[in-house]
Amino acid sequence: MSRANFQGKIINDPVYGFISVHNEILLSLIDHPYFQRLRHISQMGLAQLVYPGARHTRFHHALGVMHLMQEAVKTLRDKGVRISDDEGLGLSIAGLLHDVGHGPFSHALEHALFPVQHEQISLLLMRRLQEQYPCRAMEIAIEIFNRSYPRPFLCSLVSGQLDLDRADYLLRDSFYTGVVEGAIGSDRIMKLMNVHNDELVIEEKGIYSVEKFLLARRLMYWQVYIHKTVISSEHLITSILKRAKETLREGHDVFAPPQLRYFLENDVNVNDMLQMHDALEHFLDLDDNDIISAMKQWAKHKDETLSFLSGSLWKRKLFRIELQDDPFDAKTLRARKHLVENAFPQFSGKMDYLFVNDTVKNVLYQQDNPIKVRLKNGGIRNLDEVSSIMSSLQNVLEQKRYYILYPRA
Repeated sequence: MSRANFQGKIINDPVYGFISVHNEILLSLIDHPYFQRLRHISQMGLAQLVYPGARHTRFHHALGVMHLMQEAVKTLRDKGVRISDDEGLGLSIAGLLHDVGHGPFSHALEHALFPVQHEQISLLLMRRLQEQYPCRAMEIAIEIFNRSYPRPFLCSLVSGQLDLDRADYLLRDSFYTGVVEGAIGSDRIMKLMNVHNDELVIEEKGIYSVEKFLLARRLMYWQVYIHKTVISSEHLITSILKRAKETLREGHDVFAPPQLRYFLENDVNVNDMLQMHDALEHFLDLDDNDIISAMKQWAKHKDETLSFLSGSLWKRKLFRIELQDDPFDAKTLRARKHLVENAFPQFSGKMDYLFVNDTVKNVLYQQDNPIKVRLKNGGIRNLDEVSSIMSSLQNVLEQKRYYILYPRA
């Protein structure tokens, strides 16, 4: 698509100020329906039930990642790293489109409707877009996204422990939630990035900034992403869709817009290419609004389970959650479940909807995919070998917490 006398565009972003769209292909991709759909996909799922300001979308986040990719290319080129124009544009495209495959409420409903990871859907859509915008930069973007491009540092900027996807969502989610612990110095981290043997490294003087980055992400997970109220609400919304599907298949009518009804009526077989194509077309019409409008109606449905679950979420009568560091003992589980059975006898036989025993996990640092640090003497070491904080936190690099979830009587 050619735009006569293209001069570039700027977008006013509350986090970074002005974001420049310097390329005609980038602007065409932003204007494409696949990307515009992200305006209606919440970035943080149901976290707005805890943090009312968390109403930003995947659209905001994807533009932010594209912006950081552009800034990273400038920084690395200034340090003498060779990055071609096609590679620079490909990196921006990969950043822009990395989340284009997300469905309603982002991670909250992953697999609940379409049994395919959002990364796989993103890849399918990127390949479709490549047919519309055939160029070397689009090919490079797909290879970077796939981590198959022969220059690994470009792939690490999109997907890694210190990638710019994380840099944007930590800063952006901190901004919109007001949780200041997530406010990272992304500018400083990018300024201290470098490349050694085509691998991304951090200069030794950037160790403290990287430590803060990792700790900020850990704190944001406990305080925001896996906050107990978020866990409760995400359980409810997945249970609601499961029950709506069962109710429809039991022969009871269930209100749903056509694009949602398709997934309630069909189990998608990922090995059936024709069905996958059909499912993807319906998926691309789905967004948060479809789930919200259906749930409002389901709160009044004659099926008691569906109406109870939907009403609980819609009216924010969320389930009680108990979290602890060790597994719940059998006696406690029996006692809590007995309490629920006595309080809600009308749901006999459907206790799986009302009582849940599960775990959440928070990973601070992955030692099998280390962050590389370039020392002042030119040597390369893994972060956990040179960081005193990482050494002292060896026992909590990966934490698991156990929870039980049930309605408030």
